[in-house]
Amino acid sequence: MQKRIIDQVVSNKDQVQLSWLNLEQKALVEITSEDEAFPIENSFSDTEGAGWKAGKSGKQTIRIIFDEPQDIKLIRLKFCEKDQTRTQEFQLRWLPANNQAYREIVRQQFNFNQPDSITESEDYSVGLQNLKALELQINPDITNKESFATLAKFQIS
Repeated sequence: MQKRIIDQVVSNKDQVQLSWLNLEQKALVEITSEDEAFPIENSFSDTEGAGWKAGKSGKQTIRIIFDEPQDIKLIRLKFCEKDQTRTQEFQLRWLPANNQAYREIVRQQFNFNQPDSITESEDYSVGLQNLKALELQINPDITNKESFATLAKFQIS
């Protein structure tokens, strides 16, 4: 038997660099509403910024429809809420090319509690092939229909 002791600490140079899709060039984005000061493009950026905010309260949908089917390995979502304690739920679904029915990837609830828990970040390793569309449905507060949905990051690799 051959064996080797390895270091468990991974240095930055050993980490795989992700190549995020440029959604502005590869897809059409449909949204149910948008605050003009916080457009959806903000959430697709590599840099930290203001992100997207809904233009009306209640449940919201963000749908990314690709010009050409894509193979997707990773989906990154980041939600931030600095102003309000609430329980948010979201559902992420995908549509294979040449198919009419969306398939669920994940449905999740989490709590925002000021000042300690104001950010929720999720990376989903997926092996989605021949993907035509992604749909993110956000219920910003399961108990209050007057809350506004926000999204800091929506990145796809």
